Amino acid sequence: MELKKINESVSVSPQIAPEDIAAIKAAGFVAVVNNRPDGETPDQPTDAEIRHAAEAAGLGYAYIPMGREGVSPEMIAKTRAVLEGSNGPVLCFCRSGTRSTTLWSLSQAGRMSAAEIIAAAAGAGYDMSHLIGHLDR
Repeated sequence: MELKKINESVSVSPQIAPEDIAAIKAAGFVAVVNNRPDGETPDQPTDAEIRHAAEAAGLGYAYIPMGREGVSPEMIAKTRAVLEGSNGPVLCFCRSGTRSTTLWSLSQAGRMSAAEIIAAAAGAGYDMSHLIGHLDR
């Protein structure tokens, strides 16, 4: 499991497994957001499997899958709601962490400057500069 910290409130990660949940909780996270649609690869754990492990460990859990259709305003709003409604750090994951970082970035538009969002994402190893036109709103 490879956690990449964007800021004090959110980190992103490539795919996690149900057995990673104990370490995620021990690292201080209070919620997990799954941004990966079920069935992208045959070996990928399902949303239900990860949800069950997270909820059994007492973590909040949200399923906000971002597939080939791209980002929707609803996905951005749901991401913002989870981040704002969590009383502690949140871990968002997808296949590589890029979709999770994209949704975090877009959810922060209007709350942080585009430069701050891009810098925070870059600090975690993700280039979100292509979103600049959407982040200055």
